[in-house]
Amino acid sequence: MGNPASVLDELLEVLPTLRPQMYFKTSLTALSHAMEDQVLAGNDCPLMIASFQQERFYRQEAHRYLRLAEITPQLYVLAAADTKFADGAASHETIPFDTKDALVDEWHLVVLGEQYTACLICREHRHGSHSPKPSAGAPALDQSRRFEGIWTLDRHVCEQAAHILLQRIAQYRPDLERKVTQAQTDFLPDDVRQGLSRGTEIAESYPFAQRLVTYVQASQYKLLKAYKAMAAQENRERLINSITAAIRQSLNPTEVFAIATHELGQEIATCRCIIYRSSHATSVEIQHEFRKPGVPSLKGKSWPLLDNPLFQTVNRQQESLTYLCGQDIPASASPNIESPGDTLDNASIIQALFDEWDISSCLLVPLIYQERLLGMIELHQCAPTSQSWSPHDIRLVESVAAQLSVAVIQAEAYANLETLNQQLEALEQTRSNLIAITGHELRTPLSTIRICLESIFTEPDMPADMRQVMLQTAMEDSDRMQKLVQDFLTLSRLESGRIEWNLESLSLNECVALALSSRRSNNNCSNLTVSIPDELPLIRGDGEWIVEVLTKLLDNACKFTEPTGTISIQASVKDNSQIEVSVSDSGRGIEPERLETVFERFYQEEGALRRSVGGTGLGLAICRQIVEAQGGKIWAMSAGKKQGTQIYFTLPIALQQSHQRPQKRPGKKSVRTKKILSN
Repeated sequence: MGNPASVLDELLEVLPTLRPQMYFKTSLTALSHAMEDQVLAGNDCPLMIASFQQERFYRQEAHRYLRLAEITPQLYVLAAADTKFADGAASHETIPFDTKDALVDEWHLVVLGEQYTACLICREHRHGSHSPKPSAGAPALDQSRRFEGIWTLDRHVCEQAAHILLQRIAQYRPDLERKVTQAQTDFLPDDVRQGLSRGTEIAESYPFAQRLVTYVQASQYKLLKAYKAMAAQENRERLINSITAAIRQSLNPTEVFAIATHELGQEIATCRCIIYRSSHATSVEIQHEFRKPGVPSLKGKSWPLLDNPLFQTVNRQQESLTYLCGQDIPASASPNIESPGDTLDNASIIQALFDEWDISSCLLVPLIYQERLLGMIELHQCAPTSQSWSPHDIRLVESVAAQLSVAVIQAEAYANLETLNQQLEALEQTRSNLIAITGHELRTPLSTIRICLESIFTEPDMPADMRQVMLQTAMEDSDRMQKLVQDFLTLSRLESGRIEWNLESLSLNECVALALSSRRSNNNCSNLTVSIPDELPLIRGDGEWIVEVLTKLLDNACKFTEPTGTISIQASVKDNSQIEVSVSDSGRGIEPERLETVFERFYQEEGALRRSVGGTGLGLAICRQIVEAQGGKIWAMSAGKKQGTQIYFTLPIALQQSHQRPQKRPGKKSVRTKKILSN
């Protein structure tokens, strides 16, 4: 039996001269208690009608109404039933109404007696859907409720309000018709019961009471502002604390950004919140996003940076930026577009971006550490109308940005620490190996050199040919020591990352020629064949170090290949992005289980072979460091003992081939083959 009509609207229709006012809940509570206390303190037997929005509100005041029921038999209480409100105490009348009735939004109290009259007819003022909701547990949650309505001591207004409410009671409780009729007869004049207008003006309430209510309302307003400020500060501290806790629990910026995005998006009540790391690339992929239902998602999408005037402006100024759709672009904004065909101005670029993602306004707050841009927080409003952000919101986002900057710096510091620890471990291993080889590899040649020199010094009559043998032996061992020290220093520089690579476009044929020229002075080099296509693309790398790789691979091939064996160098294009080079020999080969081990530092074959061919065990380790540093790979292949060895490595092809030699004329061979005989 729901009645959509509002009691307040009905009263204003009967008495159009009334002017509703706005009241806070605490003010209405105080007025209601004052009206009830006036009845409890007097000796009158008035008509009382109270309407609660829900039964639970009535339960909070039930003890007072049990006392009021002892004073007057004409006491009626209306409420939306939650439990057994209809079967309540019989000391006064309880009237449960339909939840669809307009009474669920209203607050009424009418007192109509011989000595005292007063009425309070109010309706709760519902905020719009876009109004921010008070935080749970905030002190202002209940006090911030507002009601519009009439409070007066005017008898005529009280009689009209009582008449409307009695009619509503009779609708819900037909069994009370006789009692309601008796109340109308006893407390209402004929013109009110018959619905006639008196044509009289409404009398003002007592001036003192009005001033008192005004004072209470003003105090309540100030208190409400204080509550809101406290709640805002509490929310800000909660948000910052949650991000700080995330930073303490994890050094991963991804986890911290995910938490910050969700918490910040909820707190600011924005349509979309994204957080991303800055990049020197043209765009960045969005990984962290908060959005309201119905808002297009940017997660996984490419977000422009280089050609984004707003991002570039914040990057230059290193300050927060608020932009409303249609506003003038800051003069410092420059998209820095390098595409010659792109003639769009800044406003057009932003408008296109906003139209694509349904953005009406945005707030950009940078993540900065020591004038370095680490990332960006962006808030988007997607409502039909542009919405700006309050100074409080901007300060909150800037506080979050400061915390996120700390998280990024801590993560980078931790990563750098891990890298340093790995480098220290590598250096420690190198130091241990150095001590080991110093005791084994350096002691023997030093002893030999010392013996030779002592023999020459102590035997002045030594034959010239024997003296020459002694000097030759000392020179060979000193060369071996020098090579060992040089290889060790080279490997240390490579592993420590202290080398500055000079990457450029190079011809592989030229690098091979330089490596071969350094080998011509050696008499132990076997027959060697080079087969490299003339139209081979240019490679991208450091020429000096590529020559070093080729030289060391040729050294190994010559050491482990008999004078009658063969050595070959070949190259070909692989996957249209790399050049594959191979250095093959017909020497003693490598066991399959040792194909990866040979690239370890200080690895050598068995002692007898080491003494016969020499070596430091660092050559292939150096080659791997050089090749991998330039974006390539190196590996070994062998069928086994005495089956020869093939060392393969790859190098990236240069993107620009402007310096590449022209292709050979048709009819000529495309592969240059050269055979070099040992001297």
